[in-house]
Amino acid sequence: MSWCHTNSMSVPRLSRGSARDRCGFQSKLPGFLLGLALVTCRLGLAEDRAEGPAGQVSSPDTPEAHLGAGYEDLKNNRFEAAAREFRAALALNPQIVLQAGFPLALCLFELHQTEEARRQFEAVRRAAGDHPNIEYYLGRLDLTEGKLDSAILELNKAAANPPFPDTAYYLGYAYLKRQDLTLAEEWLRRAAEAAPRDPAVQYQLGLLYSKTGRKEEAQQAYSKSEQLRQRNTEVDKLRLDCKQRLDQGTLDAARPVCDQLFDADDAERLTMLGTIYGQHGFYAEALKALRRAAELSPGSPQMQYNLAFDYFQLNRYEEAQEPLQKAVARWPDLYPLNALLGAVLYKLGEELPAYQALHRANELNPRDSGTVDLLYQVTLSLGQKNVSSKHYVASLRYVSEAAKLRPREPEPHRLLARIYDVTGHQAEAVEERRQLERLIREGGAQPH
Repeated sequence: MSWCHTNSMSVPRLSRGSARDRCGFQSKLPGFLLGLALVTCRLGLAEDRAEGPAGQVSSPDTPEAHLGAGYEDLKNNRFEAAAREFRAALALNPQIVLQAGFPLALCLFELHQTEEARRQFEAVRRAAGDHPNIEYYLGRLDLTEGKLDSAILELNKAAANPPFPDTAYYLGYAYLKRQDLTLAEEWLRRAAEAAPRDPAVQYQLGLLYSKTGRKEEAQQAYSKSEQLRQRNTEVDKLRLDCKQRLDQGTLDAARPVCDQLFDADDAERLTMLGTIYGQHGFYAEALKALRRAAELSPGSPQMQYNLAFDYFQLNRYEEAQEPLQKAVARWPDLYPLNALLGAVLYKLGEELPAYQALHRANELNPRDSGTVDLLYQVTLSLGQKNVSSKHYVASLRYVSEAAKLRPREPEPHRLLARIYDVTGHQAEAVEERRQLERLIREGGAQPH
């Protein structure tokens, strides 16, 4: 499941007269992960689901829970649902402007709610100061509304530290619309360097050359645009053929087709190839492509997650740990990164760091029962170890949390009764034994 949308509200990007899908570009969120190409596998754990009446997996009304749900909706292009979640997060904690305000503005942008999107981007700017991401989107809004001077002003500021590969494209497009052909050419050429495989850039260069009477250069640009468009079509066909062969046949039969997607200089194609192999369980085959994609895009949390997930599936946990820890340090509010890091640390036997990562993941997405299952195991284990070492204050905290995570499990109540016994809280110990007996009668597992 990769992050893929058409930027349908944006200035038209035409290639020989037809709008080009913009799928495959990095998600446009500063520090937020939305497009995890292998996230559907969920670490091999259960998919998100709500539990039954017993409420074993709850969705508390917390900013973190709304953020996690919002990111999940945004990743899947559910912009209206995501906007509701981010609004709810902001209502509970108005201070999380970057974490919730910016993605809310992006949702409004994608929903064509231009005035409200502008107000939200401006609110983020007032709270967080100038940032290339904000300048980029305000410039895009100005360009959409035909406000060329202000669009050029904003996009020029963004271009000083380009947040996205197409920043130069939109600035060049704005200059071209204003008939400032010298600057339009300068920025469209920069756009061609930043995105050499984008047919839309070459098409706009063709228009510019035509306006300046350079017919031969115009024709070359138009031809290159058409070649790139055809290449994109061929890549899409290869992708579909690769998936179909893996669905219907063997790896050996699919490999000659699939490996045509490998391009050592194209992170997008490499991610596509690694994703397809990974979705079919061929993690060893996916590794080369995903490792190279991560090298090409070290600042992309998506690429680092993909690589770490593949290492995880290959039981190469130490190699998975390094890219994940760097990514989580940079993007601490992303549920999938925290959940995978917790699983990796658990496999490495590092229970306390695993607990911390899984606890954060559960805050961000309390609906994921797989994360709750693993967090319960780690939390209960830490509680048991603290009981054994007679650290009863810590053990009480861990075991009480485990009981809340899995209310039907008897084992936490057995441990709680023991802790209360040795600490002299007899009434509480009696109550925990009652809970223990009730759960056993109701069919819970026998305590250890």
